[in-house]
Amino acid sequence: MSQDEFRDMLPGHAEFQLPEPPAPKKMNGRRPVPEKPDEQLAKLEQTAEPEAAAGDVWDRRVAAGLAFLRRRLAGAYEVDEFGFDPELTEAVFHPMLRVLYRDWFRTEVFGIENVPAEGPGLVVGNHSGTLALDALMLTVALRENHPRRRHLRLLGADLVFRVPGMSELARAAGATVACNPDAERLMATDQLVGVFPEGFKGIGKRFSERYKLQRFGRGGFVSAALRTGTPIVPVAIVGAEEIYPILADLKPLARLLGVPYFPVTPTFPWLGPLGLVPLPSKWLIQFCPPIPTAHLTEYADDPLVVYNLADQVRETIQATLHELLQKRPDPFAR
Repeated sequence: MSQDEFRDMLPGHAEFQLPEPPAPKKMNGRRPVPEKPDEQLAKLEQTAEPEAAAGDVWDRRVAAGLAFLRRRLAGAYEVDEFGFDPELTEAVFHPMLRVLYRDWFRTEVFGIENVPAEGPGLVVGNHSGTLALDALMLTVALRENHPRRRHLRLLGADLVFRVPGMSELARAAGATVACNPDAERLMATDQLVGVFPEGFKGIGKRFSERYKLQRFGRGGFVSAALRTGTPIVPVAIVGAEEIYPILADLKPLARLLGVPYFPVTPTFPWLGPLGLVPLPSKWLIQFCPPIPTAHLTEYADDPLVVYNLADQVRETIQATLHELLQKRPDPFAR
């Protein structure tokens, strides 16, 4: 019997096996190398990608901002004959207004398909809100919702263009004086023009008269539309009446300051500058079907035709206001 056979006969020897030696631990200097470097590397790459993407976004924003400043300082931008600056409007004015439009007023828009996709158009709306924010929100609504992202060229009162600083800002944003010659020139160049025939009577009326349209004046906007054959698009705006509810009008103080009215609201002038913060009402904007005027150009100077057409626009807006108020029973609903 050999020595190996003898060892195999010993009890427990056949089942006994020497343990395998442990795998040597890989070292990088004095630090052990991770057992699964590929998985950890993949995780690092996954977390690095969003960070890199976020960094790229901010890099692009900073680069775009610096390029914008260079163009402004060098005067390398264009304005039209009325002073409209599309770049400044898109880069500065509208981003600020969108915060009010989307988050503060939670605006909903209906009937945007009634606004012409191209060519001239005269958008006629009701006016309210003490500070005429409805006009600004209307420009944002068209820019945000219209398929062609059209700019609205507002017609403003003389007072706007007599205030130092405000005149330049208004013209840069696309506004001009509310007069027939300017309106007709804009529409003759296929612009979308916005007008509020109630004027100061609309934005200065008391809260007790909310959503009751005031007189539309002499119908000058109708004459301008008739002379150029421009379709008239009535628009009803609900929500502006509640942002600064006018409880009283201090007329002696208004005359002293040379303004149409001096409003007293639940927050102004009691809270000082904080009283200028608008209340967060819910806004609804409805564009009504356009009223064609191309077949009535020869009646631009006929007072009867002008008055009847202006009255038709007014009644359309008033009826639409009642419909929107039924859709929005709570003025401050989400």
